[in-house]
Amino acid sequence: MGGALLLIMWQALLPGLLCVCLGFLATRWVSPRLGLLVRARDGTAPRLAAALVALLPLVLIGLLVPRARGVILDAPTQYRELLAFLARTVLELRDKLPPDIAAQLPRGAEDVQRVIASYLASKAGTLATTGRAWLTGLLFAFIGLLVGALAAARPAVILLRPLSSQLHLRLTRFGETFRQIVVAQFFIALFNACLTAIFLFAVLPLWGYRLPYSWALILFTFAAGLVPIVGNLLCNAVLTLVGLSVSPAVALACLAFLIAIHKAEYFINAKVIGHRTHMGVWELLSVMFVMEAVFGPAGLVAAPLFYAYAKKELEASGWV
Repeated sequence: MGGALLLIMWQALLPGLLCVCLGFLATRWVSPRLGLLVRARDGTAPRLAAALVALLPLVLIGLLVPRARGVILDAPTQYRELLAFLARTVLELRDKLPPDIAAQLPRGAEDVQRVIASYLASKAGTLATTGRAWLTGLLFAFIGLLVGALAAARPAVILLRPLSSQLHLRLTRFGETFRQIVVAQFFIALFNACLTAIFLFAVLPLWGYRLPYSWALILFTFAAGLVPIVGNLLCNAVLTLVGLSVSPAVALACLAFLIAIHKAEYFINAKVIGHRTHMGVWELLSVMFVMEAVFGPAGLVAAPLFYAYAKKELEASGWV
């Protein structure tokens, strides 16, 4: 399992792995409910559920093609432009702030601004070459969803030989960890993204303001919400900077809104994820920083899942 997880990270197959688990759990959840609804035989309901889980993303994309093509397929271009926009906003920080506050900035602030702007510009340049990798990741995600759905529809084997039994045990523990962490974090991220959409498209327009790159910010909020703790900090910084490009009042409103909705997320993280997996905040942060240093942004997403699974295996063996 350790070798397989390392191979998945080295070959950038993490989207496929996550969608395998998601497709499997979704099919297992839908199957009994669909069986009661259509009153199908035992073997028919899992196959119908697998077909539904596999076809649902295609149907949704087909219904939302005019919006989905621009938002999803062209995402690298949108985020390249967003990073360049943030770099310009950082350089123009003194002009954006009220004069009395801008005058209080230390002398070295301009050097710090130039460093931050250069970093953002370099990341924007990197995104220019990620279009193909982005589409490949989407393809891996769909194939993973299909594999997970088909695996869930497979008839259960009562008698397992030793190797199959051990593999089944490890995969069962990994699936339990995925359900405890990723599913909870997924709904937290979806909750954040929905509230952010309401804030950007309903609340701010009532005040006569509209933020640029709103759709890109919503997708970024969802993606950042999948990363515990660090994702919140990134989301807060980006939305506040974009709000500052409009006016200081909008920046304060964005910051207050984000703090308010993330209070609920901290409660869920502490009470649900931390309690179930017995992970402390210091453990989670340490593993996330190490995984990010080794595997890049994908390591941030994988760190909570992989660490919780490793800890579950060690606990089952009586090592910790």
